[in-house]
Amino acid sequence: MRRRGWVSFGDCLVRTADVKDCIVVGGGPAGLTAALYLARFLRSVAVVDAQEGRAGMISATHNLAPFPDGISGPDLLERMRSNAMRHGAAIEFGTVTAVERLNDAFRVTTDLWSRTARSVILATGVVNHRPPLSVMDHDRGLERGLIRYCPVCDAYEVRGRRIAVLGSGAHGFAEARFIRHFTSSVTLVPPDGGPDLARDGVGVLEAPMAALALSDRSVIVTLDTGATHAFDTLYVALGTSPRSDLAARLGVRRAAGGCVMVDAKQETSVDGVHAIGDVTDGLDQIAVAMGQGAVAATAVHNDLPANAPAQ
Repeated sequence: MRRRGWVSFGDCLVRTADVKDCIVVGGGPAGLTAALYLARFLRSVAVVDAQEGRAGMISATHNLAPFPDGISGPDLLERMRSNAMRHGAAIEFGTVTAVERLNDAFRVTTDLWSRTARSVILATGVVNHRPPLSVMDHDRGLERGLIRYCPVCDAYEVRGRRIAVLGSGAHGFAEARFIRHFTSSVTLVPPDGGPDLARDGVGVLEAPMAALALSDRSVIVTLDTGATHAFDTLYVALGTSPRSDLAARLGVRRAAGGCVMVDAKQETSVDGVHAIGDVTDGLDQIAVAMGQGAVAATAVHNDLPANAPAQ
């Protein structure tokens, strides 16, 4: 017999008040956009944010249309959190350790609690493969624009400067060639060295890199031959690793590189699970992630049963 105020998911009996329409795993631009939309759709939604996303590392972004003077990643995220919360979304800081299927729902477990949701949106992002620098030097380099990761985001800002690209193979050269559109001085720095394949205006340092250091205004690359080279900015093209372990344990289909595969509505191969942002395969941009958040949230809302009209 059904008990008033409780809902059954197979063998699990859960208080109705404790069941969310959706839990969003990840509090970056993608996840916070999804939360805002769901809250404005009058859905109960919670975001779990481990505060490890790449957006928080951005000292200033200038390619978001509403911010012609630029905005820092932390400022952008705080504005997005505040807006989502203003409309009723819950934002909680913590790390999701497991997402399990419960018939027509999901149990989401963090390091502090376990809750039930009718749907889940994975906005877990990726991890940058970093250059050989201390955390302090790396963060200082990011703040000063000496270390950069995204030429699509900000190559415009290094026009005419001496640019090094730390990477190798087809990926490293493709990034160097992309940056060559903005400056005549681009040098590919393969960490382990490589043959001199300079072409299309891109130079190559042939000897392996022995050390990497930052001065106040330059990035200093030292080769194992003892030669040193100074650059105005270093773009890191060492790749990324998708944070898709939760998706894998749910049985979600992934691409060869680990990115989560989705359809046009951002739904994964598992019903009720959507994925958005950099953890999916596509152009890693804030604007794209936000658009995916809107698409996924609308799909989730349309798939859920209707709520009683608001009074």
